[in-house]
Amino acid sequence: MNIIMIGDVMGEAGLRVLEEKLPAFIHEQKAGFVMINGENSANGFGITEETLKRMLACGADVISSGNHVWEKREFWPLLDSREPVLRPANYPEGPDTAQKTAGKGWMRIQKEIDGSQIAFLAVNLQGREFMNPIDCPFRCFDAIEKLQNEKSIVLVDFHAESSREKEAFGLYLDGRAAVVAGTHTHVQTADEKILPKGTAYISDLGMTGVKDAVIGMEPKICIDRARNQVLYRMEAAAGDGNSRIQGIIADIDQATGKAVSIKRLNLGD
Repeated sequence: MNIIMIGDVMGEAGLRVLEEKLPAFIHEQKAGFVMINGENSANGFGITEETLKRMLACGADVISSGNHVWEKREFWPLLDSREPVLRPANYPEGPDTAQKTAGKGWMRIQKEIDGSQIAFLAVNLQGREFMNPIDCPFRCFDAIEKLQNEKSIVLVDFHAESSREKEAFGLYLDGRAAVVAGTHTHVQTADEKILPKGTAYISDLGMTGVKDAVIGMEPKICIDRARNQVLYRMEAAAGDGNSRIQGIIADIDQATGKAVSIKRLNLGD
């Protein structure tokens, strides 16, 4: 069974290339489950109700996120809704009900595939090295795992900066998850592999958006920031016809929940 995971969707260009290419690719590959990181879909910063609907309409079963999920405060109520959208599970819970941290960090989704009922557990976690020091993602996954009382195919989006932390996390989950895929850097890595106990791993899925950009942002702004050390406001790059989808497709054995293969995606190159 094929699983597709898509790297950070950057603004309108990322949404458009998803709409143009992803539905046909899902059909062609007979994908059983699709997970998209959408935290940059709203012009590079956060998610809106509109961008969420557009990503789901492309065939996503669940939308994951990361540190930018909090950018659009008006979106927070949707994090608490039944919509299949996640924020990293290891953000600390609020001190009381009135200040509870919005959203959910994992979700079980049941699907019928080839006449069989398959349970998927989609998990979103965030790293801590070179990022805000939130709760431990390792212990958080342990706690989520203990809550599960039925077998699932476990898919993890680990939104993190450090490749060292990502590799450590992948090995920590080896044999416990079908896929551990890193997001956040927007630069696709070439280290896709099957770990010793059967988990498909990649340090970063890459980015869905304009190819000739700087992590999906307008190049001139990024160059000026680097040259002048002035924090000009970043904007998602707009380059129609010059965009691609990056991510992975992994073949998962339904009986064991282990990965058989993993391959990088670059749709639009």
